[in-house]
Amino acid sequence: MTDVFTSDCKLTPYWWEHSPRPQLPEGPLPASVDVAVVGSGYTGLGAALAVARAGRSTLVLDAGDAGWGCSTRNGGQISTSIKPGYEMLARRHGEEAAFAIVREGQNALAWIGEFVAAEGIDCDFKVPGRFHAAHSSRHYERLARAIAEQPKGLEVPAQAVPRSEQRRELGTDAYHGGVVFEAHACLDPGRFHQGLLERVLGAGAAVVPHCAVTGIERDGDGHVLTTGRGTLRAREVVVATNGYTGTVSPWQRRRVVPIGSYMIATEPLAKDVMDGVMPSDRIVSDTRRVVYYYRPSPDRSRILFGGRVTSGETDPLRSGALLRRDLVRLFPELATTRVSHSWMGFVAYTFDTLAHLGRHEGVYYAMGYCGSGVSMAAYLGTRVGQKLLGLAEGRTALDDVAFQTRPLYSGRPWFLAAPVAFYRCCDALGL
Repeated sequence: MTDVFTSDCKLTPYWWEHSPRPQLPEGPLPASVDVAVVGSGYTGLGAALAVARAGRSTLVLDAGDAGWGCSTRNGGQISTSIKPGYEMLARRHGEEAAFAIVREGQNALAWIGEFVAAEGIDCDFKVPGRFHAAHSSRHYERLARAIAEQPKGLEVPAQAVPRSEQRRELGTDAYHGGVVFEAHACLDPGRFHQGLLERVLGAGAAVVPHCAVTGIERDGDGHVLTTGRGTLRAREVVVATNGYTGTVSPWQRRRVVPIGSYMIATEPLAKDVMDGVMPSDRIVSDTRRVVYYYRPSPDRSRILFGGRVTSGETDPLRSGALLRRDLVRLFPELATTRVSHSWMGFVAYTFDTLAHLGRHEGVYYAMGYCGSGVSMAAYLGTRVGQKLLGLAEGRTALDDVAFQTRPLYSGRPWFLAAPVAFYRCCDALGL
């Protein structure tokens, strides 16, 4: 495998080179708090920041290091985060609700740029736009038609790029053109998490790593949380575990499907090579159902390339080799380029491919970002915190959408291999 990986290849996220997992004190737990947050990713920290700044005593608990999960393992790409289109949402929920849901995604995209600027978080945030590449001519026609016929009031700046002009966006002939979404953004997810964590700590909240919550029970007007380091009482609880939701919250667990998403970082590339394969700073995704997503690193020295490479879960050594193979298929000039980092994280899909937030049996939650959670997770985490405080700002268009599950599903996606295989067939046929 020496032709695939560098001699010092790391099986940890590239982002951790710049933002190692924080070393936080693991002192004694308080006997009680106003708000306990389970999970220290973007969602949990967003909620914690809102309630701590409102004067609530706040404790964030995590089974691992702060931000160990997908908040620091993603590609840092930011879109409007709503997977279904307006027409599909209108069929499901009616035109008014569909309009509001799509608008909520646009709000989340705008919010994160405003939040990063207002908080002064140094995380390489920028708005380069996204090139969404069509993997077949049929898909290009659909994309071009969709941006030409955007629903009134939901228009976004976008431009179709035919295959004849594709190389100004991407140095490959593997696609059939695509669409540029000009407002889509990106950041360094590790540095964003670190900045968010620092502001939560600065607001007076405590963040305790390596303290798994093993039980949450309603007790009078509050809750008792059992952890590996004892119990505590909390007036309110927020579950913010997304793709790592476990048996401690079975109702939520039955409603999210954890799916591994895999990434690699290449070794440093020569400037002329990078400029040839990725002539712009745009983030990239494609129309495959089993999608690829990739981008230049913030300093334009490497390509960060992600996707799903097998029907089931696998290890980063195997996934790294397979992702590199797929990268070289797109860009043959990278045939001798090796992988310096290979890692994975669990995203959470839902049965309606929408994120959800709310309160169930007294416990607040937000989760199910379907692989597009960089802006939506922090945004909905903030909204959950505002809900808990009784603020009108916590209201979202997703509040009234039923959080679905399926019979016989308990949180382990035993059925996943079949749809992944089916989607791969569809991709191969250009459907």
